[in-house]
Amino acid sequence: MGRLSPTPHLRCLPIVMLLLGSPGPVLAAETAVVQEILDGKELFIDQQQAKVQQKARAPQQLTTRNSRGQILFNGGAVGRLNTFSQLRLGSSCFLVDKGQVLISGNQNGCTRSARLSVRGTNYLIEVNEAGESDISVLEGRVEVERLEDGQPGGSRPSILEAGQRLRLSPRGLVLALLKLDAGDYDRLLNGPLFRGYRLPIPGSGALEAHLKRRFPGLSLPLPPGGSVLPLPQPPSPPAPPFGLPRFF
Repeated sequence: MGRLSPTPHLRCLPIVMLLLGSPGPVLAAETAVVQEILDGKELFIDQQQAKVQQKARAPQQLTTRNSRGQILFNGGAVGRLNTFSQLRLGSSCFLVDKGQVLISGNQNGCTRSARLSVRGTNYLIEVNEAGESDISVLEGRVEVERLEDGQPGGSRPSILEAGQRLRLSPRGLVLALLKLDAGDYDRLLNGPLFRGYRLPIPGSGALEAHLKRRFPGLSLPLPPGGSVLPLPQPPSPPAPPFGLPRFF
């Protein structure tokens, strides 16, 4: 006899734990404005078809099917979702449940088994159907902390530098630490997370400088028409409340 599948409300439990975190001061919920939708109109906010300039608020979920999309977080960072990707907004990090998400700027991310802390960078999160995750740092630095049941696992965080890729098991165990070469960068820059977007990413200057130092023959692709539209800037977020912040 096969193992019974968990009921829907139990399957949602890990997500709820990630979003709520442990008791503590209430942090401002994340918001994200849809800036671009490419390759059709299949970008959704909580299963409702989204429109450009529409705002999503935590704990809402953004999902793509055969389309790609760019969102602007309330802190000024930008996220790009590849096709068939899923991202849920939280209180101090977003959760990637499946697919590929590129982040440019100061925006912390999470998977079900890891938390990523950044200070302005360009990085990529990919989660496959088996629950394994790949974190690739294109420029800057990312601290990766293992999670157990939505809380820090107690192990020492891994520090990823520019040009490194970390592969994690569904439980957050390190499977491999790889080096990104010129071919890896070339495939990413000419792939669906960079090609076709009209709006820039806030970390494009830092990424261009990194490419010039490491791989002089590579550069960011030009947008359609060869002109870049200015990136709208969100209002400054309110100061966090006094006290230690929650983990999520």
